[in-house]
Parts: sequence; C-alpha cells; structure tokens
Amino acid sequence: MSAPESMASFFQALTLPALPSGLRWVLAAVLGALSLGSGMVRLFQPRLSESSYEELIARMRSWWVMALLFGGALLAGPKWNMTLMALVSFLALKEFLSIVPTRRSDRRTLFWAYLSIPIQWLLIINHHYTWFVAFIPLYATLFIPFRLVISGETEGFLQSTGTITWGLLKTVYALGHVSYLILLPAQSSGALEHVIVPVTGPGFVGVGLIFYLVLCTQANDVFQYLWGKSFGKRQIVARVSPGKTWAGFLGGLVSTALLGAALAPLLTPFSSWLGTGLGLLIAASGFVGDVVMSAVKRDLKIKDSGSMIPGHGGILDRIDSLLVSAPLFFHAVRILLV
Repeated sequence: MSAPESMASFFQALTLPALPSGLRWVLAAVLGALSLGSGMVRLFQPRLSESSYEELIARMRSWWVMALLFGGALLAGPKWNMTLMALVSFLALKEFLSIVPTRRSDRRTLFWAYLSIPIQWLLIINHHYTWFVAFIPLYATLFIPFRLVISGETEGFLQSTGTITWGLLKTVYALGHVSYLILLPAQSSGALEHVIVPVTGPGFVGVGLIFYLVLCTQANDVFQYLWGKSFGKRQIVARVSPGKTWAGFLGGLVSTALLGAALAPLLTPFSSWLGTGLGLLIAASGFVGDVVMSAVKRDLKIKDSGSMIPGHGGILDRIDSLLVSAPLFFHAVRILLV
C-alpha cells in the first residue's frame, strides 16, 4: 500500500460507523494536537534560530508521518498492524546491531537472529500464546549461544552472546507484545464479555488498547521533558542521563496517570481508576526504558542510535520507552481481561 493509500485508509476509517465514538474523539484530538504543534512552530519562527526552527519542522513532519502510518495501519486491520510492527522490529534490531560491536564470526548467527522476527509474528498471528512468551526468552537464548559455539571463536564469546540475545529481547520480544494486544479480545473470559462489548465495540478492543499504550508512552516522554525543563533541578542519574530530574519524572508520572485515567473509558474496557494505575505503570516503565537506552548509548559513546527519523534520531531513540512499557502493560491487561 502506498503512502497516499495508507492516508486514505486512515481517514476513511474515521468515518466508519463501527468505529467507537471514544476512539474517534481520541483520533481527532491527536490530529488536532499535531495541527496545533505545526502551527505553533511556524508562529514562533521569528523568535527561533534557523537551526532550531529547521529541527522543530523536521520533528513535526516526522510526527505527522509516524502518526498517519501507525494510525492507518492499526485501523486498516490486524494484518496491517502486525506487518508494520514486524517491520519496526526488524529496523530496530538492525539499528541495534549496527551500533554495538560484533565479530566477523557472528555474521552467520545474525541471520538466525533476524529469522526470529517472522517466527515471532507467525506465533502471534496464530494465537500461540505459550510459544510466543517462551520462544525468544527460552529457545532463542539457548540456540544463539550454541550457534556462536559452532563458529569456534571463543574470544569475545560472552559479549556477543549477551549483545545478540539482549537485542532480541528488546527489539523483537518486547515489540511483539504490542501486536498481541490486538488479539486479546479473542482470549477474554465470558465473565468480562458484558464489559468489553458495550465499551469499545466488537473488534476494536485491541485497537483501543494499542492506541492507549502508545499515546500514554509517547505523552509520558513529552511530559517528563516539559516538567524537567520547567522545574527540574535535582538529577536522578546524572552520569547516565543528565537531563532526567526528579521533577521531570514525578511530573510525568502524575500527568501520565491523569491522561491514562481520562483515556481509559474511551479506549479500553477499564474504568478511570484502573486507567490511573495503568498510566502509572506506563510512566514508570517508560522512564526505565529511556534511561537504560541512554546507558547503552553512553557506553557506546554515541548521542543517537541512528538518523532514520529526522529530528528524532533513530528508531531506538523513539521507541526506547515502549520497549519496557509494552510487555508490562500487555501482561497487566491480560491478567485483567483473561
């Protein structure tokens, strides 16, 4: 599907009668926020330096592209959403392996690492939950070291094993939980069926959950930045990420909890009270994901993980929070639904 067709599908989905009203309001709010942001950047152009203005314009353009691609793929159906997430997983793993040191003898093993991506998503598509949760944490992390042993190269063996398996856990296993959210309604217990259907409508429970997770995760990044810039003084992990302050963390925590409470009745089968708890979970875990990836980049002595997304850096720079929040959110929701 071409970019214009993806956008057409996105806007067509907004008018579908079956689309829950809560999801329509949230989509309209996201588009409104992007429009407002673009307008504000152009309004303040005279007060900005040329480099700052160009960077902000690049950021906003990237946000538009990401929002339309993500929203279009999600509303077009599970297959499109899973295809997009599998592609993001591939790009994230590729980017990760491009910034970490690997040996020449590791190259054949990397083929098997990439092969885990289609296997992981086949397990998701076919609802093999048990195999899904065990495939990479158990079988892949057993096979990868064995494959490295076959190469016969022992120098740097431990580093290669840890690097490749950790990369798989972060970029493939973690992101798989985002796609699996769309299948959760099929595994709902009968006791909750009366709760799920009236709130979001048939077929859209998973869509709402994914929107909820991604919106809260990305909003938390923005909240932490704004609170930190405005009131931040005391640093949390100065040597890892000097910009992370207690004011930013706590402000993001409270703001995301309030956003989660507001969005829960619109996008999920849960009440505002449960939405508050899920918002807190997403905010705290997102912070962990952010600082862990900052530590990785500090260790590698790089500023950004890549340059694929103009104004944002690389794929990992944009999804580092999601790599931790997605699995925790998925299992919390599954416990509540199943």
